[in-house]
Formats: sequence, structure tokens, C-alpha cells
Amino acid sequence: MAKLIFFLALLTLLVAAVSSTRDDGEDFTRTIDRKLLGLHKKEKLTHFKVYWHDILSGPNPSSMRIKLPVTNSTSYFGGATMFDNALTAKAEINSTLLGQAQGFYAGAAQKEFSFLVGMNFSFKTGKYNGSTITILGRNPVLSEVREMPIVGGSGLFRFARGYVEARTKFLNLKNGDAIVEYSCYVLHY
Repeated sequence: MAKLIFFLALLTLLVAAVSSTRDDGEDFTRTIDRKLLGLHKKEKLTHFKVYWHDILSGPNPSSMRIKLPVTNSTSYFGGATMFDNALTAKAEINSTLLGQAQGFYAGAAQKEFSFLVGMNFSFKTGKYNGSTITILGRNPVLSEVREMPIVGGSGLFRFARGYVEARTKFLNLKNGDAIVEYSCYVLHY
């Protein structure tokens, strides 16, 4: 009898081990404690202002057109530009470098000058060094103030959400160079 109980217990353990190693795609998620990710802390609202320098001219541009707009387009529709633009503390390009804005803008409207913008603000100085926020949204560039959502972040901005307000401070219509003030409102832990 003792041998039978031992055998059944061993068989039960073997069946449990085999079934727990089965890869049926059902066990790819798990619930974790929010405290492990710092989500038990009080959420903060951080506001900061940076200046985005979009330089298409000269020998070392920070923006490159990678796709020309549709022929006869007056709105840049279908055109696409990739950039790695400086983010500074003041509108002057030689002011304190806070980080880089890396991403793209593409002409997304046929009848108005409006871009789809996707970019990361990657901070390289101070408390937020190594942290990013991600902005993805519609930018009707001829409007005085444009609002775009912050859809995420990393580092000290993990689980970030919020919005930015963009205001053009300088635009050279001949070569496309621009300086844009970004006022950022970020909720994060």
C-alpha cells in the first residue's frame, strides 16, 4: 500500500512537472506588484520648456528630407523628414544643450500645412539625464500654438503621459530652418 501511495504521488508530481513546462502560449503574462516598478509613489506633474532647433541648411544639417512631397503639393503632403535636433535651454543655439529631439515629421494633410510628428526628447544633462519622453501627434505648423500628446517615456519619465505646446519662435521661409519652443507638461512617478 505504501508503495502504491508513493507511486501515485510520484506520478502526480511528474504529470504536474510536464504540464507546467508545456508551452501552449497561455502563460506569457503575469500580474506583478506595482511597487516593484515604483508605481506606489505619488504621481508628479513636471513642467519644463525647451527650444527645438530644426536645421535643414548648411554643411551639417540636423534634419534631412528623406521623401519629397507629392508633385504639385502646396502642403508638403507625402513628404517626410528625419531629424536629430538640439534641445536647448534658450532660443539661442549656443545656449545650454539639454538633449536631442530625435524622430520624424511627415506631411499628412492634403489641404493644409500639417505634419504627423513622432519624436523622443532624449535628455542629456541634469536630473533627467538618460530619460526620455515620447511625443506623437498632429502638428498644424501655421497655428500659433500646437498641442501634441506625450504618449510615454523612459528613465525618470517611465509611464509618462501629458502634452506639449509648440510655438514657432523663428522660421526661415527660404531654407526651412526653424526654432520652436516646446512647453512640456508631464505626469510621471
